[in-house]
Amino acid sequence: MSDSTVKPIEDPKVVMELEGKAKLRKWLNMNFRIEMTDGRVLIGVFLCTDRDANVILGACSEYLKGVDGETEEPRVLGLVMVPGRHIVSIQIDDTTPSQKYFFDE
Repeated sequence: MSDSTVKPIEDPKVVMELEGKAKLRKWLNMNFRIEMTDGRVLIGVFLCTDRDANVILGACSEYLKGVDGETEEPRVLGLVMVPGRHIVSIQIDDTTPSQKYFFDE
């Protein structure tokens, strides 16, 4: 006979990984604001990440601070891979209208 009852997950490492994946799924297609080590700020749609904390942003724009401290006009980059080692902070950006991705055939 096989035991067909569902057993709760007790391994804290597995529970934490499942919670993390659920949180990442919830953030998909939301606007992210990423500050980088060189001072640049990227704002784009969160599409995916990997185990090395690299982040893929779609419809991404780059914001630089000018000499006078004012933010310059954004530069449109499009699809961007941000290396995890260059990320200082990540925030959900609710100040920018979100982009919708779909395929039109």
